[in-house]
Amino acid sequence: GFPITLQPDFPVDREQLLRFLDSRHIGTRLMFAGNFLRQPAYRNIDVRIVGDLTNSDIVMRRTFWVGVYPGLTAPMLDFIADSILEFVDDPANHTSPSTPKA
Repeated sequence: GFPITLQPDFPVDREQLLRFLDSRHIGTRLMFAGNFLRQPAYRNIDVRIVGDLTNSDIVMRRTFWVGVYPGLTAPMLDFIADSILEFVDDPANHTSPSTPKA
């Protein structure tokens, strides 16, 4: 996968972006973990915390993976990039054009 992190001050809702990409049949996954201490399994463990874990929280809330594998063609990769740019330029745009062929 290819990880993407939305800047904290950038006014794009990650969940809306992921739904938009899904509507175009673009595979995404959330970044596992981020701040482990916010995961339910780690809630009551005894740990030493150094700092405020700001970057871990950013990864948890603002990062996602876009699927990549060797079978993707240049037009498919362009479609992924163009779709992300289209959403970022106008988050209210929720069109679902057909997916490009190989």
